[in-house]
Amino acid sequence: METESLFDGLAEDPAPAPRPARIAGAVDADRVDPHAPLAVRMRPRTLDELVGQRHLLAPGSPLRRLVEGDAPLSVILWGPPGAGKTTIAHLVSRATSRRFVALSALSAGVKDVRAVIEQAKLERRRGVYTVLFVDEVHRFSKTQQDSLLAAVEDRTVTLVAATTENPSFAVVAPLLSRSLLLTLMPLDEADIRELLRRAVTDPRGLDGRVQLASEAEDHLVRLAAGDARRSLTALEAAADAALAAARAEIDLATAEAAVDKAAVRYDRDGDAHYDVTSAFIKSMRGSDVDAALHWLARMLTAGEDPRFIARRLMIFASEDIGMADPTALQTAVAAAQTVQLIGLPEGQLTLAHAVVHCATAPKSNAVTTAISAALGDVAAGKTGTVPPALRDAHYPGAKSLGHGKGYKYPHDDPAGVVAQQYVPDELIGRDYYRPTRRGAERPIAERLDRIRAVVRGTPDAS
Repeated sequence: METESLFDGLAEDPAPAPRPARIAGAVDADRVDPHAPLAVRMRPRTLDELVGQRHLLAPGSPLRRLVEGDAPLSVILWGPPGAGKTTIAHLVSRATSRRFVALSALSAGVKDVRAVIEQAKLERRRGVYTVLFVDEVHRFSKTQQDSLLAAVEDRTVTLVAATTENPSFAVVAPLLSRSLLLTLMPLDEADIRELLRRAVTDPRGLDGRVQLASEAEDHLVRLAAGDARRSLTALEAAADAALAAARAEIDLATAEAAVDKAAVRYDRDGDAHYDVTSAFIKSMRGSDVDAALHWLARMLTAGEDPRFIARRLMIFASEDIGMADPTALQTAVAAAQTVQLIGLPEGQLTLAHAVVHCATAPKSNAVTTAISAALGDVAAGKTGTVPPALRDAHYPGAKSLGHGKGYKYPHDDPAGVVAQQYVPDELIGRDYYRPTRRGAERPIAERLDRIRAVVRGTPDAS
């Protein structure tokens, strides 16, 4: 039930006393395990040590009141990895006069939640209030989240829930309405730099055993991408490499060798997934082939399903290129089929082929707007009846009803186009498809003007 990955080594205090319970991971200010990861050893002991999140730390702010122990508010902490959600939970666990229990949504079920709530009710009768920390709350099912509602409503527990997903989608509305949403931002470069320098000199950290060259520091700052935990993990790896080689300084080569690949921030089920996909599509739409290839590489490196990428390319070819380059859809379909047949890693070449084609192709959304306008008219009731000449005349009795009467067979005309009404009366003269003058749509646009004039029998038909 307890979140061992977050808090290491301290179990809930069995003594019935109005003091915070110790659970896995709450690192004691006075007792730091020297073998714990650097990120754990350097976890802030007070709000004043917290780096970043200045917008949440003003005097009297809900976060400060929660940590300092005089606010029973339930909160949802929403932010990217390494922004400080677990650190804030750790600080709350140290607040006086409260019992602290942690659950991980990865392993806890409704039974575990109810057990915590029942115990919290018993403790409240003795004057001890419970703070319940739920990590990755977005992984709780609706039923599991609903099981928290009554206890949060009557403040049997003060909920501190952490999530990397947008709570508007990941947390049920009743629970969201009963909690205060605190949004944590990625740390900026100055924050990461401060963390690294503190870890190099602090007795809990490297204690000055190595120095960090400025070029290596810059590299680690870039590598962190706003993630405090990632920056400290990379620093620890680089420091271990330097000390193993009996060097007193972490230089750029050592830092690069110790951490040879930047982890890509990307969650296939989360906000980053949709943000990167959006950037990918918009880069192709904007004809920036280099940006489109970057986002493709991000998705591939992060383990995105190549079939998902291929589907997006097929949609893009129809939606944003259309008839300006009809071969783009053919390329996208071929890429999808190829990926299905050969998979990765070879399939990435085919995806890149399709991305380059789509990004550099002339763009037109004329097909998209055409079908949208047609669907809009149908939805608005502009349907009308099928013109008699176009009705099916093949079944017995159809001709006696006038079906097909007056139909002109276009192939009988030398030009292959005849004057004839093909739409219901309500839609005569309505233009849906309006081709651009870009790419292959230019000759279509020029030809379409003449075709419409002939079909509609307008005076300028030639």
